[in-house]
Amino acid sequence: MLLSELLTPERVRVPLQGASKEALLEELVGVLRDCGAVQDAGVVLGAVRERERVLSTGVGSGVAIPHGKAESIPALAMAAGVTGEPVEFESLDGQPVRLVFLLVGPDSEAGAHVKALGRISRLMRRDGFRERLIAAASPEEFMAVLAEAEEG
Repeated sequence: MLLSELLTPERVRVPLQGASKEALLEELVGVLRDCGAVQDAGVVLGAVRERERVLSTGVGSGVAIPHGKAESIPALAMAAGVTGEPVEFESLDGQPVRLVFLLVGPDSEAGAHVKALGRISRLMRRDGFRERLIAAASPEEFMAVLAEAEEG
C-alpha cells in the first residue's frame, strides 16, 4: 500500500492553520469529514485523542503521526499537512512538529493500519525528505514529493 494512494491533494493542508496539538487534530479530522472519508468527526476525534492519552504520536524529528481506530470509520483514511510554524506536540524527542500525518480506520483493518504507520515512519527517516515536504508550497507539490519518494 502506498501513502500516495491514501492521500489526495484534497486531504493535504499546506499550511495547516492549527497552532496547538488539539487544533491540528481537529483540523485534520475536519479535512477527512469534509472530503467524505469519515461521517462522525466526533467519534474519530475521540479515538485519536484516546490514542494520544496513551503516548504522544509526536515521533520526533518534527513529525507527528496521530492515529486511531473506530468501527464507524468505513475504511482506512489519511490526511496530512505542514504547519506554518513549529507546533508543540508533546513529542517523544521534546521538539515541536512541522509535519502531521493523521491515519484512521476501522478495527477490522488493523493490519493495513500498522503497515501504513510503518511506511510513514520509514519515509520520515530519509535524509532531506522531511525538509522537501516542509518546503512544499501546495498540496499538489506535497503529493509530488511523496509520490517521488515512494517510487525511489
